[in-house]
Amino acid sequence: MGRIIGIANQKGGVGKTTTAINLAASFAVLEYKTLLVDADPQANSTTGVGFDLHNITQSLYDCMVNETKVKDVILRSDIQYLDVVPSHIDLVGAEIEMINHPQRETVLKGILEPIKDEYDIIIIDCSPSLGLITVNALTASDSVIVPVQCEFFALEGLGKLLNTIKIVQNRLNTDLAIEGILMTMYDGRLRLCNQVVSEVRRHFEELVFESIVHRNTRLSEAPSFGKPVILYDAESKGTLNYLNLAKEILQKNNLTKIKQEDRVLTEVQHDKS
Repeated sequence: MGRIIGIANQKGGVGKTTTAINLAASFAVLEYKTLLVDADPQANSTTGVGFDLHNITQSLYDCMVNETKVKDVILRSDIQYLDVVPSHIDLVGAEIEMINHPQRETVLKGILEPIKDEYDIIIIDCSPSLGLITVNALTASDSVIVPVQCEFFALEGLGKLLNTIKIVQNRLNTDLAIEGILMTMYDGRLRLCNQVVSEVRRHFEELVFESIVHRNTRLSEAPSFGKPVILYDAESKGTLNYLNLAKEILQKNNLTKIKQEDRVLTEVQHDKS
């Protein structure tokens, strides 16, 4: 049965979508069958793995509002083990259209249930808000990753998100766990970045991932080419950061398969050249 992991933070610009795209791609190149669910109306995860929004006829919106089967919406990406449930700007209106739905918080859970066994990992990219769609994502998830930018206001708003997670745990999804807090946009040359990492580790201790995502030019450039960074530059620091994060999550959840992971990375580098 697939593990569903939500990527959530109501604060924008913290690397949430970057994490969703590249973590999903990392699982896929490690040969774990992965589904990336784009639950953000901005649809950046959809375009970030190479899909043109003009060519998409059905999206997560159709599943949530029109009861379209998710199997009819899933797209195959250029990475062998990675599938995508695309998003659309229409998803903005889904919260209003679902307001009178009797089980409005569990719609996404019901959508993913029939296909959960077909994947090893399902990643949900949440919108930068704590609205109904994000609550749906948390209700459907087994765990949640919280990306936190290495900056002065890193902890601002984190309390609200953790409180929302606690409410979901108490009322909607008692099994929801915090997979971990991920420090992003780290620059080791800056004293502030090191201070923020130390502060977050002091506050949240074992909840903070050992893996840290460094500020990386190739990581920033990759979405404009419609590629995860591992396809854009397999040797970049961003690629290694997300592969390490994927391995850390797999080990933490005892999901590690006996694989030649270095061989996989070598093959990606060979294909690129």
